[in-house]
Amino acid sequence: MAFNFGAPSGTSGTAAATAAPAGGFSGFGTPSTTAGSAFSFSAPANTGTTGLFGGAQNKGFGFGTGFGTTAGTSTGLGTGLGTGLGFGGFHTQQQQQQQTTLGGLFSQPTQAPAQSNQLINTASALSAPTLLGDERDAILAKWNQLQAFWGTGKGYFNSNIPPVEFTQENPFCRFKAVGYSCMPNNKDEDGLVVLVFNKKETDIRSQQQQLVESLHKVLGGNQTLTVNVEGIKTLPDDQTEVVIYVVERSPNGTSRRVPATTLYAHFEQTNIRTQLQQLCVTLSMTRTELSPAQIKQLLQNPPAGVDPIIWEQAKVDNPDSEKLIPVPMVGFKELLRRLKVQDQMTKQHQTRLDIISEDIGELQKNQTTTMAKIAQYKRKLMDLSHRTLQVLIKQEIQRKSGYAIQADEEQLRVQLDTIQCELNAPTQFKGRLNELMSQIRMQNHFGAVKSEERYYIDADLLREIKQHLKQQQEGLSHLISIIKDDLEDIKLVEHGLNETIHIRGGAFS
Repeated sequence: MAFNFGAPSGTSGTAAATAAPAGGFSGFGTPSTTAGSAFSFSAPANTGTTGLFGGAQNKGFGFGTGFGTTAGTSTGLGTGLGTGLGFGGFHTQQQQQQQTTLGGLFSQPTQAPAQSNQLINTASALSAPTLLGDERDAILAKWNQLQAFWGTGKGYFNSNIPPVEFTQENPFCRFKAVGYSCMPNNKDEDGLVVLVFNKKETDIRSQQQQLVESLHKVLGGNQTLTVNVEGIKTLPDDQTEVVIYVVERSPNGTSRRVPATTLYAHFEQTNIRTQLQQLCVTLSMTRTELSPAQIKQLLQNPPAGVDPIIWEQAKVDNPDSEKLIPVPMVGFKELLRRLKVQDQMTKQHQTRLDIISEDIGELQKNQTTTMAKIAQYKRKLMDLSHRTLQVLIKQEIQRKSGYAIQADEEQLRVQLDTIQCELNAPTQFKGRLNELMSQIRMQNHFGAVKSEERYYIDADLLREIKQHLKQQQEGLSHLISIIKDDLEDIKLVEHGLNETIHIRGGAFS
């Protein structure tokens, strides 16, 4: 993320969504519905399309339609970092950008006369105001420039013309930068729509069933529709993101998900939006991927107020052009909002890492227990094998009792006698085993009488211990010298006191 206060850049977004009116989820289950608002897939609604959920919808611009226009709410970056994309300023403002040059005011206007007048008035306020008609106009010009750089205030330049309103979207605002946001990879057929509630995640989860029922009533209470919650995520400022999708069941038993653009178009109706606001919904947007043509259009047209050079550099510096897209950031408020989102995501990642760490620790414990059980079962298997062999030997002895020794059995007996002789030889295995056993018994006996322990200390550690003991010895020597000096002083004081007492006693005598 690049953030540079040096060169002027632009933006197309505004501040984060404002909080909706506070209130509990008492609205769940009792949303105010409009009479005759049946939710049908065939009956047309006030969406300007051929049908509510059945007809084709104007998908529009993927980033533009991603954000609702609730009362006092507009945003340019969505919720950022995996919580969805929405670039409200990427609509028609891209076509409204105009290449400007200071000096001869501005180049030939390419837009409407109102836009041209606005640019001319801005240039006059910054370069040549004629409000006072003396040297104070130069000071006023510098003040207007400062306000334009800051992105706030009014620029007075002529007594007969209203002042220019400086906003953070003006081309001269310095508090702009370009960041990057993840592009969604969901299809329109997945039907995912994001609703941002001005409620905490705990409240949403505790009343999730009431929320689903309320959204179903908002959709008209149609029995063929089912509202499903895909996921719930915490957002900064005690807000919660809820991802939903709607499943439509047909009479023949098949079912399909309602497209995301169709569902979003229904939520954007005036009466439906009012009902969503009563449910504390502050923002709604689709979570659909952008087509290559839309991405190309976004990248080719810089947002309003953004320098084309900075925009081109942002495209070059994109760390992953397949997953990230550059977005403008305007002012400290937008930067703070993005920082809060990043902190929130960092906390969620840390929480997930903690959970994974606990799972790994539990798996390691299970692995240790399993290895111990495997060793125990191996010993048990060996013991059972020996017992089975003994049973087979006894059974074979009983079966062959009364029969003469066969040739193969005679060969086995000869081999066993040979092995037994080798084991019993003084210098062979049995003698060595007896010698080892006697040595082990002697070591155990001496260990029981007198335990001898040996410690091996690393050379560096031993050196540090010696240095520490040396410093302790020096400190003790210094302390002893101080005590000796104090004792000499005490003796001198005692000697002086004795002489004084002797002199006084002689005088009184």
